Amino acid sequence: MQEPDDVAKKLLGMPYEALDERTKKVARHVAGRKHIATNTAKQFDAKITPGQRAADAVARFGGSWTFIGIFAAIMVIWVALNSIILIKYDKSFDPYPYILLNLFLSMLASIQAPIILMSQNRHAEKDRLDAEHDYEVNLKAELEIMLLHEKMDLLREGQWGELLTIQKQQLELLASLIEKKTVAEP
Repeated sequence: MQEPDDVAKKLLGMPYEALDERTKKVARHVAGRKHIATNTAKQFDAKITPGQRAADAVARFGGSWTFIGIFAAIMVIWVALNSIILIKYDKSFDPYPYILLNLFLSMLASIQAPIILMSQNRHAEKDRLDAEHDYEVNLKAELEIMLLHEKMDLLREGQWGELLTIQKQQLELLASLIEKKTVAEP
């Protein structure tokens, strides 16, 4: 098992103390031959508050075709109901330009927009954490590949040495066979 300082100097060209915290973490994992990949979604979702869950539910529903369909149906019913009451009784509870409907729509938008923004901010934070984790995993993979290249180079050098030794032995055997053959032929 290697020391994190050895890994840092050998693979990153820097002393361990000069590395940032994420890179130190990766160096420790490489040195300890431990995996670094984790499910960040589970970790992040474990810390969600009930308000954040509600914001996600509102954003999920507010951005769905179901919401658009219900919203359109309510508006059509509102206008139709006002028209029917106006035709039948010559009065309506929200006459044409539908000021009460506009008030409700404005209130809905003023409540829905900040809730959706809260959900988007939380998802942006999750994406940032995912990107940081991806960096750590990618850096570890890169360092592991560098270590594999080093091992392959050492193996190749060892094999070249063995091949040269075998080739020398073969040449010596050939030389001795040629010498025997020339001595045997007068």
